[in-house]
Amino acid sequence: MTAKIAELELTEPILHDELVERCKQGDTLSFAALYNKYCKAMYNTSLRIVNHTGDAEDVIQEAFTDAFRSLEEFHYKSTFGAWLKKIVINKSINQLRKRKIDLIDIEKTNTLHLPEEETLDENEIRLKVEDIKKAVRLLPNGYRTVLTLYLFEGYDQEEIAEILRVSHTTVRTQYMRAKQKLLQLIKQGELS
Repeated sequence: MTAKIAELELTEPILHDELVERCKQGDTLSFAALYNKYCKAMYNTSLRIVNHTGDAEDVIQEAFTDAFRSLEEFHYKSTFGAWLKKIVINKSINQLRKRKIDLIDIEKTNTLHLPEEETLDENEIRLKVEDIKKAVRLLPNGYRTVLTLYLFEGYDQEEIAEILRVSHTTVRTQYMRAKQKLLQLIKQGELS
């Protein structure tokens, strides 16, 4: 039984690679199959960043169009899904920039004179999945973007700094503030 599971796990990436190869050869059914396979996950990734359904839909359309146009640049150094996710994340960040939602570079501001925010005890707060989702949607765009890239998309802080074109200090500060704001929203019950 273990051999069959391992065999199934090995064949799935091969099937994705075959789909990509068929797309490279112009097979329209394979384009549709790849789109259907990744559309929902990529939409959710974008939505967590841009926090607007219309913008997320636009991002997905642009991302798939760009990915399909540049399939020859995909050389299997990662999975197709990882490659596509990077495109989606970059397009989502660009969408935020179009809306002129900028992250403030903490190193370029005078933050030494800002009062520290109240620290909340994470253990005393009972978290529910829906409450967390609602609270994340209520975060300011910069906080939500950093938190999403770090917690949900698995990027480390250095990678986020590079993606957002800000300093590592800015990412770390935005993450800590986002986490505190998220906990505060949940604790205060401002989720309706």
